[in-house]
This record gives sequence, structure tokens and C-alpha cells, in this order.
Amino acid sequence: MYSLLLAVIYFIFVSLGLPDSLLGSGWPTMQVAFGVPSSYAGYVSMSISFLTIISALFSPRFIRKFHTKNIVVFSIFLSIVGLFGFSFANSYAILFLFAIPYGLGAGAIDASINHYVANNYPSSVMNFLHCFYGVGAVISPNIMALALKHAKWNQGYRWTAYIQTAIMIVVVLSLPLWAKNDNKTGEDSVQSVGIRKTIFVPGVIPTLIAFYAYCSGECTCFLWTSSYFAGTKEGLSDGMIASFGSLIFAGLMLGRLISGFVSDRLGDKLLIRVGIAIEILGIIIIMLPVSGYVLAAAGFVIIGTGMGPVYPSIQHMAPEKFGKEYSAAVIGLQMSSAYVGSTFMPTVFGIIQQHIGIGIMPVYLLIFAVLNIGLLEYSYKVSGNKA
Repeated sequence: MYSLLLAVIYFIFVSLGLPDSLLGSGWPTMQVAFGVPSSYAGYVSMSISFLTIISALFSPRFIRKFHTKNIVVFSIFLSIVGLFGFSFANSYAILFLFAIPYGLGAGAIDASINHYVANNYPSSVMNFLHCFYGVGAVISPNIMALALKHAKWNQGYRWTAYIQTAIMIVVVLSLPLWAKNDNKTGEDSVQSVGIRKTIFVPGVIPTLIAFYAYCSGECTCFLWTSSYFAGTKEGLSDGMIASFGSLIFAGLMLGRLISGFVSDRLGDKLLIRVGIAIEILGIIIIMLPVSGYVLAAAGFVIIGTGMGPVYPSIQHMAPEKFGKEYSAAVIGLQMSSAYVGSTFMPTVFGIIQQHIGIGIMPVYLLIFAVLNIGLLEYSYKVSGNKA
């Protein structure tokens, strides 16, 4: 039963990844349909991320008051509402209305499941968990590409909503498994310290800023990879451009799959160091002055592969590095900090590329990769190097 519950948790993270890559992969076509500038994708993404920050900040309170299983079911329901809303949007303004459930659903489920796994499973499980996030995020750009080929962009959101509905039904049917495992996982016995006390724990603040830097780069890739190919490579169809939105997610999935097999042996810190080195290699490959799209496509996969272990490894370190009593608040703060990066920095990049050109994207990514590793190394020192 315990293993079956873990399978359901993996399935939940597929649902978490499904909505995240739709906007970036569909935006080149949506932009034309709505008649707005390319940078306007950033404002929608920013709205979704802002609401995700709000729900992530409240996640320690939700975890204390509600079981993870209840948070998950309600969060998936909210994402379904957001996806269906996007699919029926006939104007740019409507997207902001349905960004509310879209964003609120993501933050609560992300923080609660990450807290649950970090406290009850080894590092390998955390990496495999985020690998399944990549599965969902790889599937949806291809759903969008299929919709653009055979229907319209709206159907990409609608078909994804149908899949989310099926996943929610599976989670509802699995509720007895959660009840049987509540005592075994010790979810109710974990005492959480509040955010105000947690913020002053040594090493927390630089870790939060590092998370901000990581997600700034990651979500810039999520939103702008398809547009990068549209703006720098010639002769590509709309469907092919949309499918390139899955490159970064394919890399993330691959990186987390590999990390799942080696993480218990290598440890979280070494995985992060190796991952960021691979990420920087991918960025350098994209910078090479080659006219075709193949090398750039490989570069984005390599970037995603390097990014793969960073997010889950930082979160998995939280209970050991800061203590279990702080882990719910630390992970909630990490999620909030991450979404601050994903809220503002892809939008900032949208404004920059509109004036300078989207070819500046690799330089933008490199800045955040260097900032990420520098702050994490500093956090190890000030926290006493416990993890």
C-alpha cells in the first residue's frame, strides 16, 4: 500500500507539470490571435506566478490544518478550472481572470507534496518525483502542437484539462491509501515552526535568493524557448516551434531520472554542483554562432538536464539542513521565493528581448546560473555545512 501511495504521488506531479508549459508553447500563436505584443506573455505568466506565491506562503498553515491529500484534490480541481477558462478565452483580458485558479492550484500542491516527500522519503524519491513533473511538462507542449496542427490553440488547453480531470479522479479514488499511511508517514506528528522564526535561521535567506535565481532561469526557458526559435531560426512551422517548448522539460525529466538513480550515493550538494556545471555547458552551446536549429535544440535539452537535480535537491536538503520543525516553513518560503523569480524575471526578459532581441536569452540564463551556484555555496558555509 505504501508503494502504491508513492505511485499516486508520482502521478500527482505529472498533473503539476501539465499546465506549466502550455503558455510558452502556445504563445507565438496566441499572441497573433489576441493581437498583442510578444512581451505580453510575461504579464499572464506573472499573474499566475504571483497567485502561486500566495498559496505557497500559506502552505505551512494548510499543512497543519488539512491533510496533504485534501490539498492535492482541491488544487488539481483549481487547475482544471483555470485550464478550461483559458480554453474558452476569446480575449487577452480573460486570461487574467482564469490565471487566479491556475496559479492558486499550483502553489499549494507543490509545497505540500514537496514537504511530504522531503520528510518521509530519500533523495532518490524526490528526484524521481520531479522527473514526473517533467513528464507532464513534456506532454503538454506536444498536446499544444497537435492542437495547432489539427484544431486551434484553445483545444490544447481543453485537452489538457481533460487529462487533469482523469488524474483528479485517480487521486480521489486513492484517498483510502492516504488514510492508511497517515500514521506511517507521521504527517500529523511533524511540528511546524512559523515563517517569521524560520526566516532568521542561518542560511535560509541565501538559499531563498538562490532558489529565486534558479527559477528565474528555469521559467524564462519555460516561457520563451519556443519564441527563441521563432525569433532566431528561419523556416520553422508553428507546430514545430510549439513543440520546441518541450525541450527544456525533456532535459529536466532526463536530469531527474538520472539523479534518481545516483542521488543517494552522490548526495544533494554534489548533484547540485554537477547539475549547474552541465546547465552552463548547455548555455554555452546555444551561444555558438550556428544558423541551424539542431545545436540550439540540443543546448536547451542539456540546460534542462543540468537544471534537473537542482530544484528537488535544494528542497530535499531542507529537513536535514534546517531541521524537520522548520522544513514546512522553509519549503513554503522556497516555493514563494522560486515563484517570485518565475513571476517577474521572465516578464523582465520579455521587455528586454523586445528592445534588444531574443538572441540575448543565453546571456540572461548564464547570469542566473552563476548567481544560483554562488549563493548556494555561501548558504552551506553560513548554515554550518550540515547538509
